[in-house]
Amino acid sequence: MSLPFSLAEVRKVTFFKRDELTTDLICCDVEVASGDNIEVWFNHEEEPTWQGWLDELSTLQGFDSDWYSKVYLPPFAPSVTIAYECPVA
Repeated sequence: MSLPFSLAEVRKVTFFKRDELTTDLICCDVEVASGDNIEVWFNHEEEPTWQGWLDELSTLQGFDSDWYSKVYLPPFAPSVTIAYECPVA
């Protein structure tokens, strides 16, 4: 599985939940530098690419591997968690 962007271009990885009435959907936004612009790529746990994204993103130096426990609880709350932010050069 390959990401639709380069890991070297990743600026921020944010996990959060969406309230789907009876369940929560765990989601991820990845901010990627694209020239002078920032693109945001979205994925969620029900996509077939989800685990591949997690496997790749978790290799980023400084990635918070404990992001899931920070997002999972409490139920039905957004629980926004930044798992990675590119250090300022």
